Amino acid sequence: MSDLHAALSALKRPRLLVGAARKGLLFYRRDRDLKAALRGSAPGPVADRLLETEARLEEIRQAGTAGYSVSDHIAVLTALIAEAATARRAA
Repeated sequence: MSDLHAALSALKRPRLLVGAARKGLLFYRRDRDLKAALRGSAPGPVADRLLETEARLEEIRQAGTAGYSVSDHIAVLTALIAEAATARRAA
């Protein structure tokens, strides 16, 4: 899971977006929120699915597409941060 930590560290996102995701950790419950964050993603390992979903949301954000959801992006980033923290504690 160090790959997840490295991938997360390599992300360059707006401070406001990352700050909101970090604050979301206070309210994050894996059993409830992970399913919502992974909605519509392809099957596979959770970390990979979250990274793919986040990359797709980032592309949409940068393109300025009307379908972009800030709250979905924050939810996925929050789940990514939480999964990386869980992996770090398990290692």
